[in-house]
Amino acid sequence: MAKTMTRTPELLVGFDTETTGLDVKTERAISYGFSVYRYGQHVSTEQFYVLPDREISEGARRVHGLSRELIEAKRESAEVFEVGAGARCAVERLRRFHEAGAFIVGANVVRFDLAMLGWTLASLGDADGNHIDIASLRIIDVIEHDLLMEPSRAVRPRRSLTNLCRYYGVAVGGHDAASDARASVEVLLEQVVRNNDGQRELWTRPR
Repeated sequence: MAKTMTRTPELLVGFDTETTGLDVKTERAISYGFSVYRYGQHVSTEQFYVLPDREISEGARRVHGLSRELIEAKRESAEVFEVGAGARCAVERLRRFHEAGAFIVGANVVRFDLAMLGWTLASLGDADGNHIDIASLRIIDVIEHDLLMEPSRAVRPRRSLTNLCRYYGVAVGGHDAASDARASVEVLLEQVVRNNDGQRELWTRPR
């Protein structure tokens, strides 16, 4: 992302995960969330869960409130996968959205969510066909975009997704993958409006 955005692409997909911990090389995603917007309007949101092959750290559990027992109980109302199947399902969705021309939107999405997804697949020894080239994705990181809009960390020292939601008047996702995925797109839309002095209806439409 080389400059601040004054238009948004036709198709945006928020992406977020909740995880067993913070180390992308050793921890696992336990939920994946996707939120689809077209022309700045919310279209759909989905979330599925993963039973991890390692313990959920106490710190992570305090953030998102998920335990193995709660994830097991989700089977009555949501999809619940094993680790490999969940990672492959996430890749399939990302690939499908990419092929449709979508921009993937998130907060620290490359260094955390996508990095953990990539390391998970690598650790399981998946075939190349189950991977996705992260470098090929069209990605908008709302934290990086905010730093382009206001580089001074003295002005805005804390730029987590929660802080950005509060700054831009967006409903906080609450550390739920689907809600945080949607909040990321809502933050981006408000950032674009801010870049255009409050003007809305700034979505890039096909000619």
